[in-house]
Amino acid sequence: MKSDSVKTGVSQAPHRSLFNALGYTEEERRRPMIGIVCSYNEIVPGHMNLDKIAEAVKMGVAMAGGMPVMFPAIAVCDGIAMGHIGMKYSLVTRDLIADSTECMAKAHGFDGLVMIPNCDKNVPGLLMAAARVNVPTIFVSGGPMLAGHIDGRKRSLSSMFEAVGAVAAGKMTMEKLAEYEEKVCPTCGSCSGMYTANSMNCLTEAIGMALPGNGTIPAVYSARIRLAKHAGMKIMELVEKNIRPRDIMTREAFMNALTMDMALGCSTNTMLHLPAIAHEAGVELNMEIANEVSSRTPNLCHLAPAGPTYMEDLNEAGGIYAVMNELAKKDLLNLDLITATGKTVRENIAGCYNRNPEVIRPIENPYMQSGGIAVLKGNLAPDTGIVKRSAVLPEMMVHEGPARVFDCEEDAIAAITGGKIVPGDVVVIRYEGPKGGPGMREMLNPTSAIAGMGLDDTVALITDGRFSGASRGASIGHVSPEAAVGGPIALVHEGDIISIDIPANRLELKVSDEELAKRKAAWTPREPKVTDGYLKRYAALVTSGNRGAVLELPR
Repeated sequence: MKSDSVKTGVSQAPHRSLFNALGYTEEERRRPMIGIVCSYNEIVPGHMNLDKIAEAVKMGVAMAGGMPVMFPAIAVCDGIAMGHIGMKYSLVTRDLIADSTECMAKAHGFDGLVMIPNCDKNVPGLLMAAARVNVPTIFVSGGPMLAGHIDGRKRSLSSMFEAVGAVAAGKMTMEKLAEYEEKVCPTCGSCSGMYTANSMNCLTEAIGMALPGNGTIPAVYSARIRLAKHAGMKIMELVEKNIRPRDIMTREAFMNALTMDMALGCSTNTMLHLPAIAHEAGVELNMEIANEVSSRTPNLCHLAPAGPTYMEDLNEAGGIYAVMNELAKKDLLNLDLITATGKTVRENIAGCYNRNPEVIRPIENPYMQSGGIAVLKGNLAPDTGIVKRSAVLPEMMVHEGPARVFDCEEDAIAAITGGKIVPGDVVVIRYEGPKGGPGMREMLNPTSAIAGMGLDDTVALITDGRFSGASRGASIGHVSPEAAVGGPIALVHEGDIISIDIPANRLELKVSDEELAKRKAAWTPREPKVTDGYLKRYAALVTSGNRGAVLELPR
């Protein structure tokens, strides 16, 4: 066993004395040592139940003959961090989580790991760590929140942000806003739509690193506790068979995940996280391939914010395996890959059928013939720009209008809520990319303000930052190269005409090459917004959004 390096032999007597100090018995030390990486905390609603999940996992490990040992991972609540300096510290935690988990796992000689994440950067951070450490690993998340109910309709956190915009526009009273506050987030769990946390938990299941139900069983269901116990038992089988993350997370598995991403209509943040996880697994995943995958993958689900259904509905409709079974009808997935169940994808999805064609469209009757995410290119985004196509209104699929340029999110929000943005405008928010932010803030506040004020059918938003999975509308993010390194988005002037053609995958600034060259020659880098602490180091090491914002040492 790998843990023999800290438990067995004469030289390990000092180590054993420390295990004695921890209260572990000799009988426990003879068993495989399983690290339980738990992200429990009291600031993230999606994590407040993880102590119960961890206890269930530990019981499962012990029942199957293992020695469970828990240690923590951090997590930021994107909703609470939204709209202020806190959002600069969201994406950057992905690498802190991966680094710290790698340190703990390698320092203590674990034979296997069970990862217990739930929210946005926590899931990809632990997947990155799993690929690095590469000992048998399985994931079990805390599960999604149930939807809220207002006036007989289901609602979620995105409704809350849009309600703020509606109040600013005089379309909602303060009393109604207070009702939303009370009701949109009724339980613990990751927010109830197909936002980033739920997107990544579903894709963890699709890529093969979790048991069925990981992405969809609601946090408050007892089935989630049973799932955790089974994950604890299953890790012992993976250790025995030596099935490791890099055996599971192959290039073919990432293609399965990307295909499922398109079918589900996941958050655009998956376009940051999948390449970063693949990078750690030794797989090169160029996001330009996304359009190729999208072109052959029908969009089968319109969960909030794209539509009126929620994670609980997807769970009742058959969950991730039911969606995979629909895709398998047209041979869109590789079914022969090994997974953390110990079985192949084909074996996993056998008999998992679609129980609700209104939630999971049959593949013969999709919402769209192409996938939920599109990669746009053009002279404004020479590398890439990303849009959640499934959440864009039909009338905004092609749009042209004057640029309204802002060098930070706060200035844009003030203009939107102040009534200075009018139908036809294209809001440009720049210097918010991985380096320029630094930290690549999510833009849920401005997108929600646009939607809440009733402008989402006439106004587009473009940024080198990124969007929450809760954002909807013609919101184009990850524009690369970013403004901080002199990308074309830094050269846009107020009033320039911007052309968006999502079906054609184009994003163009209607300015001549000669004029852009003049502007480029006159451009000078901005002074860094942050000059100390972790963000300074992050800005020095981070790459562009089109590469997954992975960290690299300067050459």
